[in-house]
Amino acid sequence: MRNSLVVFTLLIFTLPASSFSQGISSRYQQSFLQLYQAVQQRFYDSATNFYKDIEEPEEKRKYSFLWPLCGLVQVNNESEKLGIANFTVDGAMGVIQKYYSSRPPAPGYDSYVVALGGGTRFYDDNQWIGLALMDAWFRNRRRDYLEKSKEIYRFMMTGYDTAAGGGLYWEEGNMKTKNTCSNGPGIILALQLYKATKEKTYLDTALLLYHWVNKYLQDTDNLYFDNISIPGGKIEKTKFSYNTGTMLQANVYLYELTNEKIYLDKAVAIAGSSLPYFYGKGKFRDGYWFNAVLLRAYQHLRKHVADDKYLDAFKQCTNEALANNINNAGLMGKEKMLTLVNQAGMLEILASLAYDSQRSK
Repeated sequence: MRNSLVVFTLLIFTLPASSFSQGISSRYQQSFLQLYQAVQQRFYDSATNFYKDIEEPEEKRKYSFLWPLCGLVQVNNESEKLGIANFTVDGAMGVIQKYYSSRPPAPGYDSYVVALGGGTRFYDDNQWIGLALMDAWFRNRRRDYLEKSKEIYRFMMTGYDTAAGGGLYWEEGNMKTKNTCSNGPGIILALQLYKATKEKTYLDTALLLYHWVNKYLQDTDNLYFDNISIPGGKIEKTKFSYNTGTMLQANVYLYELTNEKIYLDKAVAIAGSSLPYFYGKGKFRDGYWFNAVLLRAYQHLRKHVADDKYLDAFKQCTNEALANNINNAGLMGKEKMLTLVNQAGMLEILASLAYDSQRSK
């Protein structure tokens, strides 16, 4: 697996950028390939098969935390859908596996490279990996992807208790907050596993978490707060696009799996509120990776609601970023310290929009 990724890296360094665009009609696909090349050049170390978090990594932390790699595995999943050779889920998982820890109470992925000391484990980081693997499983029925997703589900459930009424913690061993970002993707993972296996336990878990998030972390405008503190119950009221995205997509999945229209109605209400809040000014309000998660939900909703306004507004913001926020190295952003997670977010956005364009032809 490592050798295949190294071969691919050598390939992109030996081909001119124009070679990537040959025969490609989609602007988004061209932009994706150009950005992926820049990311590999600036963030990837072919000698070690590791990535950096930022262009100039801190001396004490030579390699990336897990979170950006969770973005890259989803990027590679989208690339496989597009049919781009060598951009594979297995290639990304080959890097991520270096973060795997089998320590009790259940195996999962550390926040840092295990051989270099590892780190604490975050439930959402693990869930993002599970979501990417399940997305891939629905395409290729690879049993190892399904089994790994079940393992991640088992790990995430070690983060559940009844403090603050229920819900999952954000970080293993840190019982200070329960976050939308660790419950929203947990709901989707449980629903994906239910869809794949028809085992009711997964649906029961999804509904348990779903009702808890809506009770404690949904605002009256249909959008979602960041977290609730424990003890005390103080709400951190920041609203991120990815939290709205996971809960919007959870409702779409619930509609598909239960055929209860109330969930579709709730999805439409969330989408309607999200549009002016996140995209009303014609540019992204928060980080690219956060927005990539909301794009997943918009695309999923489009299968049931024949209204292009959500995707049109999203594309407008994407086009604005491509026109105004690419630096001289070809990376997204003009700030001094660029992060891998934001590059991964835009890569996912571009691959997803390119796939939509490809399907609509």
